[in-house]
Amino acid sequence: MDDEDFMRRAIELAERGRYSVRPNPLVGCVLVRAGEIIAEGWHDHLGGLHAEQMAIADAESRGVETQGAIAYVTLEPCNHFGRTPPCSEALMWAGVKKVVIGAADPNPIVRGGGLEALKREGIDIEIGILEKECNQQMFAFMHWCKYRRPYVLLKAATDNNGRIDGDPEKPAVRFSSKESLEMVHQIRRDSMAIIVGVNTVIRDDPKLTVRAEKISASDIIPKRIVIDPNNRIPNDCYLMTTSDAETYLINAEKYDSSNDKEHVNRIVLPSENRKIDVKKILDYLGDLEVQTLLLEGGLETWKRFLEEKLVDSAHLCISKIELDAKNENYFNKSHLEQAGLIEKEEIKLGSDIISKWEKNE
Repeated sequence: MDDEDFMRRAIELAERGRYSVRPNPLVGCVLVRAGEIIAEGWHDHLGGLHAEQMAIADAESRGVETQGAIAYVTLEPCNHFGRTPPCSEALMWAGVKKVVIGAADPNPIVRGGGLEALKREGIDIEIGILEKECNQQMFAFMHWCKYRRPYVLLKAATDNNGRIDGDPEKPAVRFSSKESLEMVHQIRRDSMAIIVGVNTVIRDDPKLTVRAEKISASDIIPKRIVIDPNNRIPNDCYLMTTSDAETYLINAEKYDSSNDKEHVNRIVLPSENRKIDVKKILDYLGDLEVQTLLLEGGLETWKRFLEEKLVDSAHLCISKIELDAKNENYFNKSHLEQAGLIEKEEIKLGSDIISKWEKNE
């Protein structure tokens, strides 16, 4: 095995922490001596051991000597006290002679600090092994560190003509295929928050929960965000009455919250003519360390984010079904093109077509 093989194994290990470590990044680590892996570790859950610490603990539990080993870690070791002690100190204590790093940590509280601490102790450093793969695995964390706001994925579903709903005088109709709905729940699971406008809540009474296979009790549940300038959200809707996830109401002014349940948080953000700046919403969510935001609806909310060029990628689900022609609300590829997104892929999923888009950087 060579350096890339060891780093590839560290990347595989890091995946084990997906859904349970955020807002921390996915990190994996292997300890190597004489060309053989002697211990492995990964960041498993928020507040738990970091990857380097788990690898050292793995070696200790099996009576394996770490002195003189080489550590392969997907992200620069931290050098500060957070939920756990510094990983750089753990590696020094373990007596490793060299640390091979996939990607530098752009977080200002870490940036370069781990490297310098290790170098001062005479530990050899090599950085950039499978850097692209490591950065891709941690893309949401890297995006948040750079912009201090979440990566925004827009998900829209339309009928064959681009309509997003049927007759507004009749109950809402679900028209996406079973396979598309499964995809949506996987996207929700990958997201740290889901945002909708209040009209979507009034019309659909959505749950905004994750209903996916293999969901674990350790999964960190996405926050539910509702843009509701005028406090129109029904008090008896699912998001207000059910505490299976935190609900954040983005209001234009302070309203009486004495009857709100404990899981409901009201946030007042600056507005002009009671139109809340979506940039301010992203700034607020960034301060909450939300790194991935799923933009679910509805039409006006999609348009506002697109107009501000704040959508990073999009999944457009197009059904073969034709909804009631009385509804004049349309959404199609032209909305995404005008916002500077480029279609990257089109796949068939069940009876639907999924069009995937990304921002043209």
